[in-house]
Amino acid sequence: MTPNEKLTAVLESSLVRNSILAVILFNAVILGLETSEAIMAQAGGLILTLDRICLAIFVIELVAKLIAYRLQFFRKGWNIFDFVIVGISLAPVAEGFSALRALRILRVLRIISVAPNLRRVVEGFVTALPGMASVFLLMSLIFYIGAVMATKLFGTGCAACTPAQAADFDLWFGTLGRSAYSLFQIM
Repeated sequence: MTPNEKLTAVLESSLVRNSILAVILFNAVILGLETSEAIMAQAGGLILTLDRICLAIFVIELVAKLIAYRLQFFRKGWNIFDFVIVGISLAPVAEGFSALRALRILRVLRIISVAPNLRRVVEGFVTALPGMASVFLLMSLIFYIGAVMATKLFGTGCAACTPAQAADFDLWFGTLGRSAYSLFQIM
């Protein structure tokens, strides 16, 4: 067995896969804790250190996969997905990249690439997208019809309403855009 084959066997073992899954879930909790000012005031240094440790584990896993699979690594969509997610996490905390740093929470989505059952669900979802686009188009047409009707029926206010109520009707249904937005909120 060559060293690459041994590394591949280790990477594909259930122990490594489950360990990475545990790190992903732990990292999701850490990233959630980072949103609390009170918790960050008390344990911010520890939380940031734990986040860096998780990121280091992800980088080590990624490098090991690159060594084991070489160019074959880039033939699997899930590996590219992991590569992009970890790459975003490594973006510097400079002014232009601060928004990208907020995307670190996307690391949680790596659960999909680690858990085979979730991968099958996502692949099924992607396969169903063309059919869902037809449903979305049909629902958009029905929604548009509802917005036109709501604008015609309610946009001019109501004769039996007080001026304040009529103003509310105009605010909610006075234009096609307002009617669509109001119906969207109601939906």
